Amino acid sequence: MNIRRLCAVLRVRGRTELLLVILFGAGFVALPVLALLPSLWGFTAAWAVTYLTDEALHARAPGFVRRLANLQLSRTLRFAVRTVMLLALADRMDAPDTVLVTGLAALSAHFLLVTMYSALHHAIRRRRVLPVIVRNLDMSGIDIPERPPALLYRRFLRKLLHLDLPAHAGLIVALATGTWYSAYVGYALTIGTALAAVAALLGQFRAVRRMPRRDAVIDEVNRQLAGYRPEVALYFSFAAVSRDFMYQVNMWIETLEQLDRRPVIVLRERASFRYLGRTRVPVVCVPKADDLAELELSGVRVVLYPGNAGKNVHMLRIAEAKHVFIGHGDSDKLASSNRVSKVYDEIWVAGRAGRDRYQRVRHAISDEAIVEVGRPQLAPVRLHTDHVPGPVPVVLYAPTWEGWSDDDCHTSLIPMGVALIEKLLAENVRIIYKPHPLTGKRSPEAAAADQAIRELLRADGQKDTEATRARLQEIRVRLEEMSGRHEGDDAQQLRDARVPDGDGAAEWQELRDEWHRVFWASRSTARHHVILEQLPTLYECFNQADLLISDVSSVVADFVASLKPYVLTNAQDLPDEEFRAAYTTAGGAYLLDRACARLPEILRSVREPLDDPMAPRRRTLKEYVLGPDHPTSMERFNAAVNDLADRSTAERAEDLLAPLA
Repeated sequence: MNIRRLCAVLRVRGRTELLLVILFGAGFVALPVLALLPSLWGFTAAWAVTYLTDEALHARAPGFVRRLANLQLSRTLRFAVRTVMLLALADRMDAPDTVLVTGLAALSAHFLLVTMYSALHHAIRRRRVLPVIVRNLDMSGIDIPERPPALLYRRFLRKLLHLDLPAHAGLIVALATGTWYSAYVGYALTIGTALAAVAALLGQFRAVRRMPRRDAVIDEVNRQLAGYRPEVALYFSFAAVSRDFMYQVNMWIETLEQLDRRPVIVLRERASFRYLGRTRVPVVCVPKADDLAELELSGVRVVLYPGNAGKNVHMLRIAEAKHVFIGHGDSDKLASSNRVSKVYDEIWVAGRAGRDRYQRVRHAISDEAIVEVGRPQLAPVRLHTDHVPGPVPVVLYAPTWEGWSDDDCHTSLIPMGVALIEKLLAENVRIIYKPHPLTGKRSPEAAAADQAIRELLRADGQKDTEATRARLQEIRVRLEEMSGRHEGDDAQQLRDARVPDGDGAAEWQELRDEWHRVFWASRSTARHHVILEQLPTLYECFNQADLLISDVSSVVADFVASLKPYVLTNAQDLPDEEFRAAYTTAGGAYLLDRACARLPEILRSVREPLDDPMAPRRRTLKEYVLGPDHPTSMERFNAAVNDLADRSTAERAEDLLAPLA
């Protein structure tokens, strides 16, 4: 098994993490051997290695730690193993029975106190779970206790288990010196601090008993919604929500904020609330369907859905509203022409290509239900004519992920990604690598290829100066402060919910622009870039690139807005005519074969702009895929919302008047 495959199996990201795993495993294997020999200093070294590598792996390789937990090798069990091995060492070194018995009693009591603390923590956390969480609504009308101090509440298990250090260290010192006073002192410190922690948390448990009841929370949320009177709702649910999925909602926030109608965002999973981007729009997170049914949303005329999910049915039940599937990007994937979309009143697509894509699904969607609204998100993408190329061509490689099944797998990473990067490295180009955020979620092969590409490109990367890192971090901190997000639980989120003071949009945009300016300026001499964070944004990467190489995905459709040359990977080596017939966005693309033999010819279109035969096709394709430039996408989207809201209002009025006729 090669190193890449081993890293993928162990869920580590490189040689450093792999070395930590080896040291971690070797330390635990050595503990019983050195305890039975016995070897005090050898045991102490192995004991220290297991402690240090355990902590390092939690920070640097959380995937490996989760895999250990799945194998029932939890952190608590690992601490217990160290304790048992230490007592075995003391017994083999003929420590007095009183020291051994006291040590066993003290360390057993420590684990009992950890269990008691965990039970209290669980009870507090359960009481602080509320039926609704909100942002940008004033919830000061209900009294919610402050969250327990972070010292007692966050990462509590890690802190409590480490209270065994005084007992362990005291016993090791006692075994080394032959005097047993230090062992008893260590035992006392471990038990004393654990008891103090339990007592402190017990006080917090008393405070949390005055949490408001479910009905009181929902009533206050409804009072705030009644005052705000939302007319448009963006609804999102996803079974496995993480930061990686939230781009589906975050891409629509600025569009919502520019609507004529009052918007509200409705989320169904707590994790989605945590990763929501900055917005002034009121946000309501309602995990349970019963609680959602009690929310005051009677004034909502239009509901927008960026994704298809089972929980969408809980919102679709509102017959008075019009329900619209807006998706999270137009592409030639199955998700952009799904028959499930028939449940919605309308489907909004970017351009004619989206309409034709649905019409190819026989007997699925009527033509009247499809509305072309453009892609308002693409306003920041600069046109090819406004782009000033540098001395070295910049190639953006942005592959899609492996999909939920092999039938929907369009990624080039597995069959040709590493080879493509190796061939690009042989050319005089700069590479920006930005993988899909879900890359490697399903396929170990995709994860291994992604890691291999990162290693190839990082060798040529550039390290930021200390001043640059400090400035970028300063801007990030301020952006995070303005985002409205924090680490609090349900109750703390509700307690801190406020209607934002002032707009802040101008400062937000200025900070983001400055972050990108500093970031790219600091990398002006760097050869390659690996982009894994939310910043720089995908569209900023578009603006830096002279050429895109990607797969069948919405990234390509969005890049078409720039009119720059782009490449679609044809990993199956289908005939060009067949590939272009199957995928709309291939109409203006250069096609790259699996062996990448066409790469030098394709790069000529960037190095010699006059030798760019696909340029006329891209201009034609842009309007077909994204719609006309005038009126703007935002104007068309806003008009579509207004028109549908007016129709919804008119139909509701007819329904109310019908019994009187």
